[in-house]
Amino acid sequence: MVNGILNDKALEAARMALDGLSLRQEVVGRNIANVDTPGYTAQKVNFEDALNRFLRTGSKIQMETTTDAHQAVADRFNNIRVQSQRGGTRRADGNNVDIDAELGDMTQTVLRYQTLTSLSSSKLSLLKEIASRR
Repeated sequence: MVNGILNDKALEAARMALDGLSLRQEVVGRNIANVDTPGYTAQKVNFEDALNRFLRTGSKIQMETTTDAHQAVADRFNNIRVQSQRGGTRRADGNNVDIDAELGDMTQTVLRYQTLTSLSSSKLSLLKEIASRR
């Protein structure tokens, strides 16, 4: 019974989403740090499609990386896909980081992470309250 409650699909989805958001924040930070690096190609993280698949089917996120360099980081995050960001305007030095877009992504990611941790904490508090009354 307790194992079933702790393995709740919503909590598992929240954990996966928090992992994805955490990795996205790390990648956005790298993009910002390399805004002046000639030839740097911005990276992006996409975990939402796999998360939606998990919510529909219950199957775990199993994605891949685009290069070996991503493997160590991706292993910490259920192999969430980190890929080069296509499109955008390349400067003469070959860099395509859009600092305004990156700062917007960073803000949005922080807000989503905070909201999700708050909701998860509320759910766990409710479960703790229910368990303490038995």
